[in-house]
Amino acid sequence: MSYRVGIVGATGAVGQELIELLHRRNFPMDSLTLLASKRSTGKTITWEDKSWTVEEAEPTAFDKLDIAIFSAGASTSKELGPEAVKRGCVVVDNSSAFRMDADVPLVVPEVNAEAMRNHKGIIANPNCSTAVALMGLAPLHAAFGLKRFFASTYQAVSGAGASAMAELIDQIHAWEKGEPMKVEKFPHQIAFNVLPHVDVFYEDGYTKEEHKMLNECRKIMSLPGLRASTTCVRVPVLRAHSIAINAEFERPVDLAKAREVIAGFAGAELCDDVENKVYPMPLDFSGKEKCGVGRLRIDSAFENGLSLWIVGDQLWKGAALNAVQIAEELHKQSALA
Repeated sequence: MSYRVGIVGATGAVGQELIELLHRRNFPMDSLTLLASKRSTGKTITWEDKSWTVEEAEPTAFDKLDIAIFSAGASTSKELGPEAVKRGCVVVDNSSAFRMDADVPLVVPEVNAEAMRNHKGIIANPNCSTAVALMGLAPLHAAFGLKRFFASTYQAVSGAGASAMAELIDQIHAWEKGEPMKVEKFPHQIAFNVLPHVDVFYEDGYTKEEHKMLNECRKIMSLPGLRASTTCVRVPVLRAHSIAINAEFERPVDLAKAREVIAGFAGAELCDDVENKVYPMPLDFSGKEKCGVGRLRIDSAFENGLSLWIVGDQLWKGAALNAVQIAEELHKQSALA
């Protein structure tokens, strides 16, 4: 069986990756329709020898689709997602619009694919940092029982979109020429800098991005009592997020067992040989489907603790790849109807 597929937000950074991944992974498509805002209507997008004309994302566009992958922001998803479902289209949404909705499955296929059974038309993709973090935390939880964790993220500018990636490059060029740097996408210069500020601040001092890590991990792993504290940081890296995690478990941690379960986990690549300077880095995991997990060591502060370092492509596992994997799982489950 093959499907009529649509991408909402096709002209954005994640939309471009979705086009590539759907083709590279041979998702069964009868057709592919690219949708975006009215101002992008009529643009031509090309991938290898294929070209598409962008159409306006409006309710009637979903009449001819079986599945639509949304990556155009929460407001667009809230407006058009339910409309798509009304017209018989299954929605995989990459925004924050429905993630914490009790009636919407929040899915990382390697962790909780069963959650999308009996879906009600919308399946949510988690935040990028959550998806990457779970490639290390999920197999360790299965082995030792996750109790709580601290995380510090080192998030690439790709998380803020294509224009943010361009801003980093432009600032570097401006520095080379001795020219003033334009600051538009971030609250401060990002080139040669580190910003402990991703998304808006809440009254408790944490940002929205930091809250997402706890709330989404709780939902995906079915751990309502999980405790976590995260500091999200933007770094001058083009793509691939890095996360340092200190985790505490219910049961004693065996380091050899920890390496074994990570090496055997579908979404992870064990990259842990410090004697030979082997550990995950953004340069090595950009454009890579698996996330790298390394720097494994018994934590010196926690009882039953483990410290680890995880790196994953924000545009892939953190967004487009996870969405395509959800679509693939829906196909396997015959749940696209």
